[in-house]
Amino acid sequence: MDKIISAEKLSFYYSDYSDDEAAENENSRVQVFDRLDLEIEKGSFTVILGHNGCGKSTLAKHMNAILLPCGGKMYSAGIDTSETDRLFDIRKHIGMVFQNPDNQIVASVVEEDVAFALENMGVPQDEMRERVDSALKAVGMYEYREHSPSQLSGGQKQRVAIAGIIAMMPDCIVLDEPTAMLDPSGRREVMKTIRRLNKEKGITIVLITHYMDEAAQADRVVVMDKGRIILDDIPQEVFSNVEMLRKVGLDVPQATQLMYMMNKDGFKDADVHIIDAEKCADYLYELLK
Repeated sequence: MDKIISAEKLSFYYSDYSDDEAAENENSRVQVFDRLDLEIEKGSFTVILGHNGCGKSTLAKHMNAILLPCGGKMYSAGIDTSETDRLFDIRKHIGMVFQNPDNQIVASVVEEDVAFALENMGVPQDEMRERVDSALKAVGMYEYREHSPSQLSGGQKQRVAIAGIIAMMPDCIVLDEPTAMLDPSGRREVMKTIRRLNKEKGITIVLITHYMDEAAQADRVVVMDKGRIILDDIPQEVFSNVEMLRKVGLDVPQATQLMYMMNKDGFKDADVHIIDAEKCADYLYELLK
């Protein structure tokens, strides 16, 4: 499959000093990652997990060229993000949704908010109308098109924010903990939307989250710790590493946790690769028959 995002020996650090001062004084740097390699395939659904401060949000911002590398390269939609004159092209292909939808909603009417970026892009009025309606339908918010965002729930606001990105027709959407501020109902709404966009529209999804049940829905899970990738595989394989994940401050899905505890207590056929409740229930049913 084609790569839509590629980090090659990517390095990044924060500093309170200017670039020249930081270059002279390495002790002033806070290294986030050093020589990181990562590829995201077009059409995939990838989750990036990690404890706070591991570098996952910093990596996400590199994908959308909000941050630029201190070393190495980041390619988004085949474009070197250090080519600052191509920033507009990058963001047409790679959309980004943040944790707090209120930070992305700028208009007083839902459909006007979704149209905001299109107006800045100079999209013709007829096409804009079509794109806005299509995007709102894709996230299940078309019936709210004339509402004020202030009347919406957190989950609905986040879906409007996603619609604003979809209307730009990107190839990839990077979501940085989009459900962190939502209640369980809002989280389910947003995750359902994300899955549908990936499976039905073929949009590449990169999701930053700390919810294991969300990560279990992805095609691939990448686990970061201290700026390094320590696990990278399908969810069943990643979450079977229960002890390693615990050491870096992460949980596993509840079904996996139960299988792990049963396995430790002598039920050696309890499979720690089980990550969903249904399969866990099937195992318990067979055990009690």
